Amino acid sequence: MQLSVIILNYNVRYFLELCLLSVESALINIDSEIIVVDNNSSDGSCEMVKSRFPNLKLIQNNHNVGFPKGNNIGAAEAKGKYICILNPDTVVAEDTFEKVLAFAQKQKKLGVVGVKLIDGTGNFLPESKRGIPTPWVAFTKIMGLYKIFPKSSLFNKYYAQHLSENETGEVEILVGAFMLLKKELYQEIGGFDEDCFMYSDDIDLSYRVLQMGRSNFYFHETVVIHYKGESTVKDGIYMKRFQEAMEFFYKKHFKVSFLFSIFMKIGIIFFSLIKRMQGQVKSKIKAENYLLVSASETLVKIITAAVQKKVDFLDWEAEKEVNLSSNSIRNGLKIVLDNEFVSFKECIEIHERYVNKGVIFRIIPKGTNFCIGSDSSNGRGEIEKFK
Repeated sequence: MQLSVIILNYNVRYFLELCLLSVESALINIDSEIIVVDNNSSDGSCEMVKSRFPNLKLIQNNHNVGFPKGNNIGAAEAKGKYICILNPDTVVAEDTFEKVLAFAQKQKKLGVVGVKLIDGTGNFLPESKRGIPTPWVAFTKIMGLYKIFPKSSLFNKYYAQHLSENETGEVEILVGAFMLLKKELYQEIGGFDEDCFMYSDDIDLSYRVLQMGRSNFYFHETVVIHYKGESTVKDGIYMKRFQEAMEFFYKKHFKVSFLFSIFMKIGIIFFSLIKRMQGQVKSKIKAENYLLVSASETLVKIITAAVQKKVDFLDWEAEKEVNLSSNSIRNGLKIVLDNEFVSFKECIEIHERYVNKGVIFRIIPKGTNFCIGSDSSNGRGEIEKFK
């Protein structure tokens, strides 16, 4: 078998359904398997998987074992030569895995491959590529120096700004939302460190791969939506775990002075407070108009009845995207993409094309009665049901 896709889920039933549909469509031409590990969700995730995706492998944990152990459980069952650690709040294009595998197979000392990630608004997620957060690099991040001097090699390492978002190349650290590597390598390094519950596990794994003389790569030629934060409420527990995760990484890999440890602890607290406040920020965009991109006029009536607003219609089969921009792309427009007719790759491209145009994006997963999306990379997503 060529590829095993491992998805660790915790209470994101609707995002998981969207993710699985996209992964299935991307694996049609690949000898592969999908393994869903569920960390004791209470939102009907497992029931949905069993009814809608009966042919994939579902592992149900009887409690939340955390990100590292959950993925290690899935990897232990994997049969593929390569494994891909994938978040459940992601959407991949139909050709994502084919492109990444083709790239991976050309590398001589392959470590981990990550991809270009965008959020639900179409904005690039800078954590797609990062540098080793040494004490100095962490300092430049906490103090915001990487924003002030983005082209300086002294200050721009945290987000690996030696590469642009549209440039493939070697980086040091990749994000756990999408990590592809050989199963043999994953086993050799012992997988994720289970002493870390979450948050610094991907940094730690990437770093240990580098220590083995392997090369990690950021691959920009495929784009994946990562809605972010769906499994995590940014509350006091989040802050505590975030602090513990960063302290875990520094104690494991770096020797630092007592004074610097105190400084970093203060910085971590400050940083986690910012994260918590960001998680409470709501989108400023108010959806005043709807545009359904589909080929089903019946769906227009269903959505109109559900939202009690006028819904414009773009027949995707007849007009295609050549006429999308002519449909008054404007502030307050909610673009609803019907995956029955609009491919996942087209959905992703539309997110990128109309980023920062004051519009909101939603996807209706094939065979469902809801649309889903996120208006901020710092907050939780939105689900609207139509019947």
